Amino acid sequence: MEQIKQNHLTCKICGHPVDKYFNTPVLRKYPVDILHCPNCGFLFPAEVFWLKEAYQHPINLEDTGMLERNIKFAKIISVILYCFFKRQGQFLDFAGGYGIFTRLMRDAGFQFYWNDPHTPNLFARGCESELNSGQKFELITAFEVFEHFENPLEEISRLCSLSDNLLFSTLLLPSRPPEASEWWYYGFEHGQHISFYSRKTLEILAQKYQRNLLSSHNLHLFTTKKIPSLLYQFMVKAGPIFLYLPVKGLMGSLTTRDAEAIRERIKI
Repeated sequence: MEQIKQNHLTCKICGHPVDKYFNTPVLRKYPVDILHCPNCGFLFPAEVFWLKEAYQHPINLEDTGMLERNIKFAKIISVILYCFFKRQGQFLDFAGGYGIFTRLMRDAGFQFYWNDPHTPNLFARGCESELNSGQKFELITAFEVFEHFENPLEEISRLCSLSDNLLFSTLLLPSRPPEASEWWYYGFEHGQHISFYSRKTLEILAQKYQRNLLSSHNLHLFTTKKIPSLLYQFMVKAGPIFLYLPVKGLMGSLTTRDAEAIRERIKI
């Protein structure tokens, strides 16, 4: 690896000098240097100039797992919220796409709200939230979002200012980052993934924001709460199987109430 000194490039997470790890075509046509931080393991492009082209379709056309992922996460998060957080609190799904997850969580009885400046809200209309309203949330979710951050510290700082608890998904880099053609999650052909994290990257971020880090496969939690790591991992894996339906029954769906509220607003 070639250490990048001539431009004094440093890691976006920890500020350590970075190495050039490989060069790869992005969007199948732009050769781009990919940099790696030997201190925290963060991996990112040396420069990003193609996002407008990459986001002609805000939802990546190759994301065929969207519905399956939202259904799976709704079951997991329902159990996590019921067991560890204020069940009647207000929650936010950041970069919530078409509103599928927000609708599923409200159907399960949790007061979830939606925010996404780039994608139309199709399934959770009437449940929007503006981030500049000063509203605080019991917990914020951000699924398949962190890898899209061009400036991770800026985005994570904003989210941590809105909640003590941030639950997000992203696949972590192995101890030795794969080459460009060895890992499908890079997604260089669609160009929307531009930030890749290791376990150590998340540990440094959690320390920076004075949060505890809990992690199970691709589902990670920054929280001020003290939750045993093994219990969190158990809930992520077994909770949806054994506890989701009882939790949904105990919470009581907001589906009908939301429809009635929308009808009242239409009358006005």
